[in-house]
Amino acid sequence: MEVRVANVRKEFDRFPALRDVSLDIKSGELIALLGPSGSGKTTLLRLIAGLERPTRGKIFFGEEDASHKSIQERNVGFVFQHYALFRHMTVADNIGFGLKVRHGPTRPSAQEIRRRASELLDLVQLSGLEKRYPAQLSGGQRQRVALARAMAIEPRVLLLDEPFGALDAQVRRELRRWLREIHDTTGHTTVFVTHDQEEALELADRVVVMSQGRIEQVGTADEIYDKPNSPFVYGFIGESSSVPVKVEDGQVWIADRPIGLSAPQAQEGQATLFFRPHDVELVDGCSGCIAGTVAASRRVAGTRRVELEIGGERQRVEIELPVDHPAAQKSRVAFRPRRWKLFPAA
Repeated sequence: MEVRVANVRKEFDRFPALRDVSLDIKSGELIALLGPSGSGKTTLLRLIAGLERPTRGKIFFGEEDASHKSIQERNVGFVFQHYALFRHMTVADNIGFGLKVRHGPTRPSAQEIRRRASELLDLVQLSGLEKRYPAQLSGGQRQRVALARAMAIEPRVLLLDEPFGALDAQVRRELRRWLREIHDTTGHTTVFVTHDQEEALELADRVVVMSQGRIEQVGTADEIYDKPNSPFVYGFIGESSSVPVKVEDGQVWIADRPIGLSAPQAQEGQATLFFRPHDVELVDGCSGCIAGTVAASRRVAGTRRVELEIGGERQRVEIELPVDHPAAQKSRVAFRPRRWKLFPAA
């Protein structure tokens, strides 16, 4: 099922939570809505679900305008962060609930509901637990039951709101891999909200990066990480350092000296240079480079993360060094970014 969000604005007491957002979601696609708190990602998910109505704009399911249809009329499956399972029902009854409450000819027989629940328990790898109650399950198992319940109604679109937010890091990693496998097996059009960039980049076919009620960028994990289109995306996705610079005669300067980076296509004047801490090369001396004094150093897994003070204003940047690099406190380190991007100063 294709979903199209067309120029949607959503206000709460005249506060714009979404500002003219447009998004095309392909049938069978797994999309992540990624952004900090207050970016509008959950509001957008709730609008797609039918839990909220747009102040302006439309939401289409296929060619059908679904903007004012209920969640039942849209036939979407919704998975919440905190499971929302019925504590007094068994696992099997929780999964079959959405089918059991249907009216008229759309309601399957009790036998068919049991068959469907059993089939989904196999799919989510919980066979044999159908008679247990939610209190007897781990957090990861409860979230699997919640997903099975959402899929039981054979939804046109599957929506997940921070589905792994209440789980510990190890369980989250396991469920991420599992959710991707489930998606590839079932082919549901799936949209999930997360503030965890690792989760979004690992799971999604495309990532929608949001900020202050707007979509900043839409792309694959590689596009978002390697080709960020704004200072916000560069700073939010992955780790980055930034330095105020100026562009003069096609060269990048810090203060009164060039740093060995050529930018013939860049706009002249003040700018900000962005680069990734791991994407630098160390150089000897400083004829065209960035140099600074080590202000802090810490071990991070197999590397050493070093904070450097550069320039007269004690601007700090972070770079990654080999773990055995002899960068001691107060020593000087010179480097040059290998991959970088300039954005005009705001």
